[in-house]
Amino acid sequence: MPSRKDILLINPWIYDFTAYDFWLKPLGLLYIASVLKKHPGFRLHFIDCLDRYHPFIRKRLKARSDGRGNFLKEEVLKPPVLKEVPRRFSRYGIPLELFLQMLEELPPPELVLLSCTMTYWYPGVQLVIELIRKRFGQVPVILGGVYPTLMPEHARSTSGADVVFQGPGEKSILPKIREILGDKSCPADQFETLEKTPWPAFDLLRNKDTIPILTSRGCPFKCSFCASPLLNKNFEQRATSSVVSEIEYLCQKYKTRNIAFYDDALLLRKNRHILPLLMEIIEKRIPATFHTPNGLHVKEIDSEMASLFKKANFLSLFLSQESFDKKVLVKSQSKVSEGDLEKAIDHLEKAGYNRQEVNVYLMIGLPGQDVSGIKESIFHVHRLGARPRLAHFSPVPGTEEWKALIKNGELAPDADPLLHNKLVYPYVFGTVFPQDFELLKGLANRPVKS
Repeated sequence: MPSRKDILLINPWIYDFTAYDFWLKPLGLLYIASVLKKHPGFRLHFIDCLDRYHPFIRKRLKARSDGRGNFLKEEVLKPPVLKEVPRRFSRYGIPLELFLQMLEELPPPELVLLSCTMTYWYPGVQLVIELIRKRFGQVPVILGGVYPTLMPEHARSTSGADVVFQGPGEKSILPKIREILGDKSCPADQFETLEKTPWPAFDLLRNKDTIPILTSRGCPFKCSFCASPLLNKNFEQRATSSVVSEIEYLCQKYKTRNIAFYDDALLLRKNRHILPLLMEIIEKRIPATFHTPNGLHVKEIDSEMASLFKKANFLSLFLSQESFDKKVLVKSQSKVSEGDLEKAIDHLEKAGYNRQEVNVYLMIGLPGQDVSGIKESIFHVHRLGARPRLAHFSPVPGTEEWKALIKNGELAPDADPLLHNKLVYPYVFGTVFPQDFELLKGLANRPVKS
């Protein structure tokens, strides 16, 4: 039997002014790992640079019972392009020396795969590939994720990767590996739908108490600031039975207690998707707490759904309102109408939720927004008894807002992706200035009166 080929998967560090583990896991990379496991000739190794639970991290990191928590961080030199931003810049994740030690303990891989989410997190990719080259020489490196999908030319010219993947990698990763390694025994399977793709290889994670799940991919809405339609051309949903089976498996196999839904449109086509899913979770008495960090479509929350959320133990509810400014809503192709949020919160309260448990996302810094409009949106959420959560605008390549900034000459089409950072925008381009952000943040975080 031929020797097995070692393949190394790496989730890089985050370089940013701030970073927090908001149920953050490398789900795309774990899907790729599950596909690679289809080939018995591969032996997988995994390094998670964002691992908060590595036993060699001596510092006790602040964490919440729902799975969220702080990353370890080390302040680093701020890139020159960010010199106008008077904030500290850090590398978030495991210590550099620990990463180097882990590389030393690995056999030379035949192939390295990396993923990167935010376009402005690419410095973590660059450092990982630089260190890989020093340790293993010219091993083939494949880079996938949101960053190379939205900015393939930048990724090809600056990351150091040999192959840049756009879109969901599981659709063609095996044929590409077969080509790179010249391994004719490698299957050429292509998983064209989320339903047919094997469940993510969560066994690679050190801590499995909190795990993300994807029940659908894409979003049919085309909001002016959102890249979801660019990342996934079609909207698809998995079968309810498959999702429930995966959740049951996670709870039984790994004793997972927190599950975060990564869907961009979890509530769409609710009668054949989320409602049956909630009913099965309740019927099977699945012992987990559920969270919705990506935001829920307010219009879809009626009395039945609110009641099922409560019975199914959905603890963290984040609703996507964006704004109450009609000009902003029209411009962004909003998914909400007047009165939708009020109705949704009423339904949730009647189902047993305290209004203070309901989080409402509001956009801040969107081109054309003014401070008074944002203030009024914050006050409106407070008047409803819910909690405003500020979602900072960042110029995402390919979106309508991005195109408008390019057309108006506010942003160069070849600008360094570091300038896409949500905390950079107010210092360099925005009409809502840093001092305004601090004021608005204070208003949003004020205690909610019972």
